[in-house]
Amino acid sequence: MLAGAAAAFEGTPPPVDSIDLPDAQIVLLGEVHDNGAHHDRQAAALKGMEPAAVVFEMLTPAQADVLADSPLSGEALAEALDWDGSGWPDFSLYEPVIEAARATRVYGMAVPRADLGAVFDGGAAAAFGPEAARFGLDQPLPDDEQAAREEAQFAAHCEALPREMLPGMVEAQRFRDAVFARTILQALVDTGGPVAVIAGNGHVRKDWGIPVYLSHAAPEVTVLSVGQVERQGRLPDDAPYDLWILSAPAERDDPCAVFAR
Repeated sequence: MLAGAAAAFEGTPPPVDSIDLPDAQIVLLGEVHDNGAHHDRQAAALKGMEPAAVVFEMLTPAQADVLADSPLSGEALAEALDWDGSGWPDFSLYEPVIEAARATRVYGMAVPRADLGAVFDGGAAAAFGPEAARFGLDQPLPDDEQAAREEAQFAAHCEALPREMLPGMVEAQRFRDAVFARTILQALVDTGGPVAVIAGNGHVRKDWGIPVYLSHAAPEVTVLSVGQVERQGRLPDDAPYDLWILSAPAERDDPCAVFAR
């Protein structure tokens, strides 16, 4: 893993054609999913680093194959990918980063719902299979981290989930991050890297996201985590990323309003 103090791009950077980042074999580019500026900056980062592969949280392997084989763009590409049925924000937000990735080998790392169901039934390690120990899934989380992550899940779901569901939600998140790490490492093996990863901020954080599982499975691989954070002012020095970009929040409806009806 890369060492050194975390740093930040201050303020809300203007749109740019290319962003230069420190070299690493794997570069994790975080986002808030419905913030279009975040996807513009991810696209600029891809142009700056010219990766051999790009791995998307939002795509299944089958969708990645469609993207690789399709000359389509815009609404036609969205239809070919069945984007409207995916549950992700509008395709137009993601189009800049998807187009920037088309010059590379594209991988999808989305986890099927059936696999997540198996996590709730039998735990992350059992659902993951024989390599669970390699990725650290055979070990429980420290009590303080487990509690912090349950509270984060409770807040993220508008404090509307029954608390007895929270341990399963944390276990599912661990499972997803380990599956993501496995796919990313396969992309690195296949292409030689560097590999760029498009994923939500929670997945790219160094303390409990994808980097944890990469460090278990391949500690020799260099990883750079870049978060994109919606707030004004500087993040504290212990922010869970190597680098971060601060930006204004996207305009959106209150996601918790549905629970107040």
